[in-house]
Amino acid sequence: MEYKILNNIKSPADLKQLSYAQLDELAVEVRDFMVETVSSTGGHLASSLGAVEATIALYRVFSPPEDRIIWDVGHQAYTHKILTGRKARFKTLRQYGGISGFLKPDESKYDFFGAGHTSTSISAAMGFAKARDLKGENYSVVAVLGDASLANGMSLEAINHIGHDKTDMLVVVIDNEMSISPTVGALSNYLNGIITGRMYNNLRQSAKKFLETIPKNIGSPVAVVMKHIEEGIKGVFSPGALFEELGFKYFGPITNGHNIKTLTETLIKLKEIRGPKLLHVITKKGHGYAPAEKNPTLFHGIGPFNRITGELIKTSKQPTYSKIFSEKLISIAGKDRKILAIVAAMKDGTNLSRFKELYPDRFFDVGIAEEHAVTFAAGLAKNGFKPVVAIYSTFLQRAVDQIIHDVAIHRLHVIFTLDRAGLVGEDGATHHGVFDIVFMKMIPGMIVMAPSGAQELERMLLTASNCGGPVAIRFPRGIAAGDGGKNAAPVRIGRAKTMKNGRDMTIVCLGPLLNDALAAVKNAENKTGGSIEVIDARFAKPIDKKMIFRSVKKTRRLITVEEGVVEGGFGQSVTAAMQGLGLTDFVVKNMGIPDKFIEHGTMEQLRADCGLSARGIERAIYELIDGAKKKV
Repeated sequence: MEYKILNNIKSPADLKQLSYAQLDELAVEVRDFMVETVSSTGGHLASSLGAVEATIALYRVFSPPEDRIIWDVGHQAYTHKILTGRKARFKTLRQYGGISGFLKPDESKYDFFGAGHTSTSISAAMGFAKARDLKGENYSVVAVLGDASLANGMSLEAINHIGHDKTDMLVVVIDNEMSISPTVGALSNYLNGIITGRMYNNLRQSAKKFLETIPKNIGSPVAVVMKHIEEGIKGVFSPGALFEELGFKYFGPITNGHNIKTLTETLIKLKEIRGPKLLHVITKKGHGYAPAEKNPTLFHGIGPFNRITGELIKTSKQPTYSKIFSEKLISIAGKDRKILAIVAAMKDGTNLSRFKELYPDRFFDVGIAEEHAVTFAAGLAKNGFKPVVAIYSTFLQRAVDQIIHDVAIHRLHVIFTLDRAGLVGEDGATHHGVFDIVFMKMIPGMIVMAPSGAQELERMLLTASNCGGPVAIRFPRGIAAGDGGKNAAPVRIGRAKTMKNGRDMTIVCLGPLLNDALAAVKNAENKTGGSIEVIDARFAKPIDKKMIFRSVKKTRRLITVEEGVVEGGFGQSVTAAMQGLGLTDFVVKNMGIPDKFIEHGTMEQLRADCGLSARGIERAIYELIDGAKKKV
């Protein structure tokens, strides 16, 4: 497709010169360009397809960078990126060294606030608006978010504050009735009910027609009465009743959120109104691209695909860790009715759709509400159930207080399964699950496990289902190493496993990087003639101090390997444990994620950058042997 209009857009200001017909054509071009690019790079497509016209209307009315438009997450912001000078680089989306799939202030002056997690936009926008007022400046502030993000506790906290404080700003809710999986929750149902809220409108129209039939000499008194009646009706049926009670002026819903003219005319009027305002826009997720409209969940976050058919280009038949986890949990739940599953708007991402089908009464999707998920699980555990809280590592960060305050202090049997632990690849710094080892192992009484392969994950789930207290299992994104085993036995808590004996060096590995460590050892031994002992730690807490102590006392050289941050991580705990046992005359190298935020790229590229590949571990072996780097 030839992008006649899009190719001439260098900044949002260029949209102000276009007619509505040209803006409609621009929307078609943006959508086609987006599909063309994401079919090669992968990305969060469906949400951004649904927000094309709303983005164009926003930039037709407002004037960034003078006006501040704060986007939530970034799932809906691809049009924003394309229209703010990044079209030429858009083909590098989520690629190593390319542009981010999320909001990133050091990438563009139009990305006013960084975001990869949901529901930050309203709070941040209020901060911008208050800063504006304190400085005596004059510009518009707009927060843009999806309907599922609005139902998050942080968004509601911000709305409560803004309404109380009467902050002059606009919140635009782009409502496609879906987050990642179909949205759940009473607030979402309330918003959805607005779309079909004909009763209020019908009653209002009937009242108006009735007033028109009344003679003028008595019309005024009746009009006063009818006004009160109308206000009563509005309080029950009005779409904006909730938000207006919270101090916002509600506008909408705009039921066709793909009509640029309607959106633009509405935004022009809202720009002149002072105080807190909320505009509700109804859109269709995946709009304009048939495969994404048909399967918006798949196209929420998708890898490279055939743009004609919508079929994924790369599909592996090997099971992922998520699939192994799901199948084993279903098996355990079939024998233990106390097992429950809890997710936070990630039913498909955590692979628990099948669990829901089989055990609908034992499955709970709480929406984008990680904090609630944890405390909800605590309440269930207090009453004798065994809740499994399945949340990505990066998102569980939001609920650390609840894990400590509501679960661990009370020694409740809640099982945390942390999918996407470690480096996750193209989603970058906001999504790497590299902090969970630190924030979970610091909690008294918490057991923290990390399987090195498929069967170990199954064994750890068995152990977790019967351990009696808080327990976490972290596992990575991607293909599971090895095969699962139907007769897998539970692992013993705090017991590591010696994978290979040796006399010259000890390598203690936590998680799936064990296979890279074994490959590195094989190469190093062939080149040096040395003998290296390899231990699968299995547990970040409790550590198998006795096994590791015996090995390090023998070899006097120790390398620890983990796919988590080094600072405060597993390796430093091992080193401290050895010193605590009186072993001080040994050399050690702790390998993991360095003390910086890791950018986006493939998992292989990022692991190599961090030295967490077979080649990287082999280099570390040579450094520890002779104190100098040696080419691999």
